Amino acid sequence: MLTVLAGLGLGLSLIVAIGAQNVFVLRQGIRREHVWAVVIICALSDAALIAAGVAGLGFVLSAAPWLVVVARWAGALFLLSYGILAARRAWRGGEELRVDGADAAGSGATTPSGPTATLTRTRLAPVILTTLALTWLNPHVYLDTVLMLGSIAATHGHERWLFAGGAMAASILWFTALGFGARYLGRWLRTPRSWRILDAMIAVVMIAIAISLVLPVLAG
Repeated sequence: MLTVLAGLGLGLSLIVAIGAQNVFVLRQGIRREHVWAVVIICALSDAALIAAGVAGLGFVLSAAPWLVVVARWAGALFLLSYGILAARRAWRGGEELRVDGADAAGSGATTPSGPTATLTRTRLAPVILTTLALTWLNPHVYLDTVLMLGSIAATHGHERWLFAGGAMAASILWFTALGFGARYLGRWLRTPRSWRILDAMIAVVMIAIAISLVLPVLAG
């Protein structure tokens, strides 16, 4: 039990941080758009990476550091592109959060024309691809889950898979709470101006992370 709790604690400490993946999950949760798909992909991806680390993939990455460099550049390019798109949304504006009938009844909120649909929905396929890219093109994910968690799990000997199970549980709990808890922020995001501010913040975070990914490579 203590081994599981150790994995749970370390998993949460690594996952609960401002990052590209968490920002995207938060935005999808606020939009109430394909949240289940996003949460499941993030949790399963983390589980697969944690399992790979415990199984020994971390040694492969240690022996071939150029793989991490490639992941850094690919991730930086993707995050920069996403940040530019978010900045363009912030510049143009036009989004606002409108609740449907059930939400309006539960929150007591109404719009001038009555309850309507929530935003303009994005198709599922682009959301899935973005979630996968933000997860698998992020070198920090490999460093945290494969190398760090894998290495620490190895110190638990035959109980290493219990440690891994705790870390996987941390991922499931966090992404579920973030994705479905974000909807309660909707009351503050009912105007186009508030969405422009949110997208501006997302743009800053994405571009800053993109720069931070390649700085070690350029400095080295």
